[in-house]
Amino acid sequence: MSRELLTAWDTQQEAYIAHREQRFTVMLEVLRLHLGEEFTVLDLACGPGAISDRVLRAFPKARVIAVDYDPILLHVARGALGDRATVVDADLLGTGWETPVDAVLSSTALHWLSPGQLLDVYTRVAGMLAPGGLLLNGDHLRWGPESPTMRDLADRHDALTQREAFAAGALGYDDWYTEARRDPAIDALAAERERRFANRPPQPLSSLEFHLAALRTAGFAETGTIWQYLDDYVVYARR
Repeated sequence: MSRELLTAWDTQQEAYIAHREQRFTVMLEVLRLHLGEEFTVLDLACGPGAISDRVLRAFPKARVIAVDYDPILLHVARGALGDRATVVDADLLGTGWETPVDAVLSSTALHWLSPGQLLDVYTRVAGMLAPGGLLLNGDHLRWGPESPTMRDLADRHDALTQREAFAAGALGYDDWYTEARRDPAIDALAAERERRFANRPPQPLSSLEFHLAALRTAGFAETGTIWQYLDDYVVYARR
């Protein structure tokens, strides 16, 4: 059941993120070029394990620590990932997830953090990484009012991507949770999930410029982007 739900999650996410697989391909290529074949990755806000699954399949000698706070997604990750993955229940706003690793990866997750929270997480990540360690973060980093045409293009492209994906049978975000709750073990976690996120309203979106500045402030020696499609980026930082 967990493997099927992870596959459905990937399809659901692709409805919101065009060329999502390219994000992961670039991340894996950078890991291989910079770290080789044997390393430990922290999958930050891992969801059901999309990044972790790809790292483990691409690198047979790699290990993954997958961290999230959503009990339903953690349940799926524990079932879908193998014994080279350690799945950790921890809140990024709290403690218990910091550990020395070679790289930290995240995808479509850190936009839930406020700018101040994002800076705090980046600072703690920098403290976990040895010199040469990497952070790779894939997310939509929206254009502001100073770029109205580009913002409009990205918004219309997102709408088109969603229409085509849903017409082809992809689940929506909320629909995925409804499907997951058909499993009684997952349904039993729904109340705890609601409790954990009851007071977590959407946060102001941080721009690309803020992410890069926050990474430099956090102590990273080199920052930039390694992939972009309209307003979708993979941000890179080297300790």
